[in-house]
Amino acid sequence: GLVFIAATRDEKFRAFDKNTGKILWETKLPYGGYAIPATYSINGKQYVVIAATGGGQLGGRTGDAWVAFALPDQN
Repeated sequence: GLVFIAATRDEKFRAFDKNTGKILWETKLPYGGYAIPATYSINGKQYVVIAATGGGQLGGRTGDAWVAFALPDQN
């Protein structure tokens, strides 16, 4: 399983292996993602989305963006 976390000063969004804690993926967001990410699926394809607004948290930049990513297919 995966754990998604984005609430960091470096404005990155990361996926961790829930069993090992190893970072499996990371990307830079346009602003800090101090929100809980959500997952959804459309026609069998799974996505994860997060509000990236910075929100003035930890002295970071403030903006307004929703960012979504498609998860790789399970083969």
